Amino acid sequence: MQSYVAVLVSESHVPGDAPLFQESFVLVRAVGEDEARAKAEALGRAAQTSYLNEDGRTVTWTLRHVVDVAPVLRDDLGDGADLYARHFRNIEAYEAFEPLLSGEEL
Repeated sequence: MQSYVAVLVSESHVPGDAPLFQESFVLVRAVGEDEARAKAEALGRAAQTSYLNEDGRTVTWTLRHVVDVAPVLRDDLGDGADLYARHFRNIEAYEAFEPLLSGEEL
């Protein structure tokens, strides 16, 4: 068994509101990437839910994509272990979608 990190994107829908998306990093143990992807998909689907918010409106979370599945960078999962890394060229595009960088509170 090997450790993998799966990147999942889920969507929250509340009627009348703009959608909210969540990117999550999930640790899965599997014998290969195909099994890890299947496990990640199953975990994402199992997390789908609906509930009433404090305003009495229905909030629905659905899995949109399993974006990536990759072996953890270091399988010794101690303090400070690197789990996952990705690279990009456009910091402005990243800042545009990452609310924590702009100071937005969710």
